[in-house]
Amino acid sequence: MSGPVAMALGPYAFEALGFGYQDISRRVNTPWVDIPVAQALNQQQWTGPTSEEVTIRGVLFNEEFGGQDSLNGLIASALAGTPLLYISGDASEGLIHGLFTIQSVDEAGTYYDRFGRAWRNAYSISMKKYGQASAGGSALSSLSGLLW
Repeated sequence: MSGPVAMALGPYAFEALGFGYQDISRRVNTPWVDIPVAQALNQQQWTGPTSEEVTIRGVLFNEEFGGQDSLNGLIASALAGTPLLYISGDASEGLIHGLFTIQSVDEAGTYYDRFGRAWRNAYSISMKKYGQASAGGSALSSLSGLLW
């Protein structure tokens, strides 16, 4: 590791030098549906949260600081369909965000050397919170447990 860890996605640590990041954006979807009402404005009913999406953007300078191996590892996890634990902060004040699935990884390499390696590689990782059944399992399995 090159320095203090600011964030981790599974076993991949984002650091100040090496596999770093520039910005993080977050989107939480909590839709409301319109309920038609006669001779009045439609009422709204909250349907609950549907998704939480996070996008991490950064730039790697692999020749000087490294980091490409970590990005390649994240891509391999995405291709394998592996949910990863997303944690931000340091060891004393870390925040566990839960499991996330990588939806896409975009790379844009520039300034290539004579061997075809990019000296600068901008990346963007889009991920979505992994929706899990409740701790007791699905409603159907809970109901069948009561009946048997």
